[in-house]
Amino acid sequence: MRFAVCIEDGERRLGVVRGTDIAVLGSSSPDLLELINWGKDGLAAIAKQVEVLPPAAWQKLATTPLALPFEPSGKIVCLGLNYRAHAQEGGYAVPDYPAIFLRTATSLLPAGEAIIAPRVSEKLDFEAELMVIVGRAGRYISEADALDHVFGYTCFNDASIRDYQRKTHQWTPGKNFDRTGAVGPVIVTADELPAGASGLGIACRLNGETVQNASTADMMVPVAMAVSIISEFMTLEPGDMIAMGTPQGVGHARTPPLWMRPGDVVEVEIEGIGILRNGIAAEEPGTRPAAK
Repeated sequence: MRFAVCIEDGERRLGVVRGTDIAVLGSSSPDLLELINWGKDGLAAIAKQVEVLPPAAWQKLATTPLALPFEPSGKIVCLGLNYRAHAQEGGYAVPDYPAIFLRTATSLLPAGEAIIAPRVSEKLDFEAELMVIVGRAGRYISEADALDHVFGYTCFNDASIRDYQRKTHQWTPGKNFDRTGAVGPVIVTADELPAGASGLGIACRLNGETVQNASTADMMVPVAMAVSIISEFMTLEPGDMIAMGTPQGVGHARTPPLWMRPGDVVEVEIEGIGILRNGIAAEEPGTRPAAK
């Protein structure tokens, strides 16, 4: 099945996606994390509910206000340098062990809202990524069992402030500016995609021009291996998210560099999942608005 979390009557509500349309479920329906915890029985119950929805229940996904998948968010674990060509274009050695860092909940924003270009830098870069949604808890998960712990997948734009990323050997500053990591809009359950979401086209477009174009088959650490490796040092829990790294073509590796600027529109598209679209806006003085 395909889901999105939206805002209706000022509340977060779960919606079922069919093609370009969404049916927003009632306030008595589960949120996404509850649905994940219900397991297959929950999915079956939602499927039965959808079967009897009238045509009027469906509306256009593109015009529906969207929210982040989870509020508050669980752990957001990110892999870096997971595509060989991307590691090489950035001047990094291809790692024997994946580069792993964390994002904070305040760095995320939903599809349709503006990625914020910070006042302190002009080096805002795009990164198209596959995002894994963890569905079952586990520690020391074997690679053979890892995909049983995956609920589904969505799109992610790991927008990075490159000069801050390079200030230290730790990437935390450049990866955690407020409202730079866009997620969504559609969460696709794992059964609808190839095992590990492998072999899917992944692309990024900036103002309509394709700037990244690759396949998830090019990941050096595939999803099952990533889940297993991460679970060696932390317990993975339902609702945790794992960003699987970006392919080649990022802006900082170009001559001259290509940065995202206010007024731009950036899209991440993953075959079988959908399109994550966000504008870019300049940071305004004052307090950051609360995430939805």
